[in-house]
Amino acid sequence: MRKPGYRLALCATLLAAVVVLLGAYTRLTHAGLGCPDWPGCYGFLGVPMSEHKLALAEARFPEAPVEVAKGWYEMIHRYFAGALGLVILGLAVQALRRRGEPGQPLKLPLALLALVILQGAFGMWTVTLKLWPQVVTAHLLGGFATLSLLALLCLHLSGRFAPLQLPARLRALAAACLLLVIGQIALGGWVSSNYAAVACVDLPTCHGEWWPAMDFANGFHLTQHIGPNYLGGQLDSDARTAIHMSHRIGALIVSLALLLLAWRLKAAGLPRLAGLLLLALALQVGLGISNVIFHLPLLVAVAHNAGGAALLLSLVLVNYRLRASARGSQRAGESCATAAARSELAPTFGK
Repeated sequence: MRKPGYRLALCATLLAAVVVLLGAYTRLTHAGLGCPDWPGCYGFLGVPMSEHKLALAEARFPEAPVEVAKGWYEMIHRYFAGALGLVILGLAVQALRRRGEPGQPLKLPLALLALVILQGAFGMWTVTLKLWPQVVTAHLLGGFATLSLLALLCLHLSGRFAPLQLPARLRALAAACLLLVIGQIALGGWVSSNYAAVACVDLPTCHGEWWPAMDFANGFHLTQHIGPNYLGGQLDSDARTAIHMSHRIGALIVSLALLLLAWRLKAAGLPRLAGLLLLALALQVGLGISNVIFHLPLLVAVAHNAGGAALLLSLVLVNYRLRASARGSQRAGESCATAAARSELAPTFGK
């Protein structure tokens, strides 16, 4: 049975998916600095369009000429992100008002509110630190985390999924696969924020070699200095190649792990979950290969971000399904034990 707040949580989840895709589109069109200030754009609530506003914008930010299209990409992303923040605030207020009702989550909506506030700060730092890769990657991960937690809240409020008897090893494998996918998404964010997506333009080799020249030390130098501006990236070719190849290797490891998980899910009597996982994996791998073959076309690159979100949500569903089954089985066992104890005590009290 659905609990109150389910529809609002579902709307927030769909809105979060739109925000993630808009963020990807903004990043891939090099519009992350389309507005050089935050939260406005050249000191205005919207992108300056009139001659008077354009003159003011150029006077305020002479080092950042106005590019109207990129400014709008950035501001539309901010508008949708702001709307999502308000919806999540509504979910938190609703959870506080209904905290005494059975089955009403409280910690999860409050955690989402804290996360979306942190996301706002990362959005600001993305601009003020001029696309510093560490912040851009953290901002991307925060977006995926927000989407995942909202999906988890929907599952909690949906009131579905009866308990099943499933092996503990399957739950451990599903949790490990979830961590692997999160790590792969982080690698993908690092590829994007360092402009390493086209560091290798051939498959399955890179620059015609199975193991090309790579500079892992600089490619993954997480304490690099800030600034002055990371638009277009600052790393040399070997460092970008190291990042790109790491993402490829990660994709291979994740694919093998998910294939094993899908096989185990099917064997456990969950063929639909296995099929969903395989579909999301096939889509994501195909999009990743297409990005290399066709040299990162915009729509395919955005779809690759959507595929990563779909794969992550599939694993959230798998893990929730397995954990819900475990909790349900445990409660059922406790109920049976309590009933048995009462039946043994009943004759004693009757004497």
